[in-house]
Amino acid sequence: MIDKNGFRLNVGLIICNNLGQVLWARRVANQDAWQFPQGGVNKDETIEQAMYRELYEEVGLKKHQVEILAKTQDWLYYRLPEQFSRRNSNTLFVGQKQIWFLLRKLCNDKEICLNTHKTAEFDKWQWVSYWYPLSKIIQFKREVYRQALSELVEAKNLLETSSKEN
Repeated sequence: MIDKNGFRLNVGLIICNNLGQVLWARRVANQDAWQFPQGGVNKDETIEQAMYRELYEEVGLKKHQVEILAKTQDWLYYRLPEQFSRRNSNTLFVGQKQIWFLLRKLCNDKEICLNTHKTAEFDKWQWVSYWYPLSKIIQFKREVYRQALSELVEAKNLLETSSKEN
C-alpha cells in the first residue's frame, strides 16, 4: 500500500538472539547490499500480520519461533534518492514509512531459511553486534535505522540482562 504522500507502508524486522546480536542479511545478487528483513504491508493486513508474513517469506521463521519484544511507537520515514523513485500506475512512490519490530528468535539457527518464498530476497545471513548495521546500511536508510535501533535498544538490553540471569 502506498499512502497519499507516496510512501509505501512497510515493516522492518530486527531479529536478535539471546546474546543481543542481530540478524543481518545480504540481498540476492549484490555482494555489498546488506540489510534487516523488511517488506510491504498489503491492504488487507494489519501491521502485525504483515510482519509475520515477511518474517516467513524472508527468513523462513514462523510466529511460534519468535517473540515480539518491542515495536516502534510511530512510523519512521525515509525518502528514496531521486534515481530510485518511481511511479506505480498513477501513484508516485517516493519512499517508505515503516513500523519496526524487535523480535527474539526462539528456535535453533538451523531453522532460518532464506528460500521459502518464490523470489528469495537474501542469499546469506549472519549475526552481528546490535549497532553494526548503522555504519553499513545504504546512506538513505541510515537515519531510519538509527531511529529504530535507538528506540528499541532498551528492550534488547532487557533481553541480554534476563539471558545472563538464566
